Order: sequence, then C-alpha cells, then structure tokens
Amino acid sequence: MSEQSTSAPPVRRTFLMVLPLLAFLGLAVLFWFRLGSGDPSRIPSALIGRPAPQTMLPPLQGLQADSGQVPGLDPAAFKGKVSLVNVWASWCVPCHDEAPLLTELAKDKRFQLVGINYKDAPDNARRFLGRYGNPFGRVGVDANGRASIEWGVYGVPETFVVGPEGTIVYKLVGPITPDNLKAVLLPQLDKALKAGS
Repeated sequence: MSEQSTSAPPVRRTFLMVLPLLAFLGLAVLFWFRLGSGDPSRIPSALIGRPAPQTMLPPLQGLQADSGQVPGLDPAAFKGKVSLVNVWASWCVPCHDEAPLLTELAKDKRFQLVGINYKDAPDNARRFLGRYGNPFGRVGVDANGRASIEWGVYGVPETFVVGPEGTIVYKLVGPITPDNLKAVLLPQLDKALKAGS
C-alpha cells in the first residue's frame, strides 16, 4: 500500500502563510495614505460657530504691563472685540518658534491678543514672556488643563479667532508660521473684523 499525503500542496500552504502578511501590508499602505494626506492644522472643531467657553482664568501673577498686573481671562472681554486666543506654554518648543510672530501680530490694534498659559510653572511662563516680549493684553493661567479641554484644545500651541459677538470663528492647530499666518490666519482675522463692523 502506498502512503497518501494528507498535507496541503506546497503552493497552497505558502499562499496561506503569506496571506496575513499581504493583508497587513495592504492596511499599512491604506493608513499611510489616509494619515499622510491630511493637514493636521485643519482638524475640525465642534466649537466653530459656538460661543467661546465661559471660563474665567486667573492672571499670571507677577506679569506686569505699563498699567500694572496683566489681567486674567474674563469671557466678558470677548464681547464687542475680535480676539486672537493663543494657547501656549514655556515648555512647548513650537511656542518658542511662533512667539516672534505673535509679537508682530500684537502691533495690530484692531483686535486683542489673549493668552491661555497651559499647565506651566508661573516662573517659567514669566521668563518665556520676558524673553520674547508679552504680546498678550490678557493672560489666563490654565494650571490643570480643564479650560483648555473646554476650548477643545488637542495640544499646544493652538490659536482661535473669536468674533466680536464672542463666537469662535476659526481654529488653528499647531504653531503659527509665516506661511499659515499669511495664507490662513490673517484672512480669518480680516473676515472676523469685517463681519464685526
């Protein structure tokens, strides 16, 4: 009697071994193209078109301006003015890169610049602003990060344009750069200013 082989033919067995690898590679390519094709600064925000969060934040103690202590964040300050709200921290490397651009933006008195200092040590935050100059008319301290959650912040830095009626009209995820300042942020500010006049 001759022995019959009960195993699968070698070609079929090889195909079955390679099939999971092919499936994995296919999924990897799909994820690569989906993740690589998007602009992370264009993450949609559920808060666009809604009132800015009504969160009061204390001032950064010891941060002085010509008129004395720089005030904290009061939601009432958004009414009647276009505001640029920047969420930043001294430990955030991209925040250092965008600081000179914020200083330039602060020269435009058509809108107010508001800072939310995110999970930072007060001494470090004051040193940061001392190094680059304080562009903010108000700086609220978000020591535990709760206010930033209410603003829908994914990470620092993030910047919001708030219209004169106190509604969030635009959100920029990531640092302000010369390119996105010119192409996106300034046009959004202009649009908010025109809508408010």
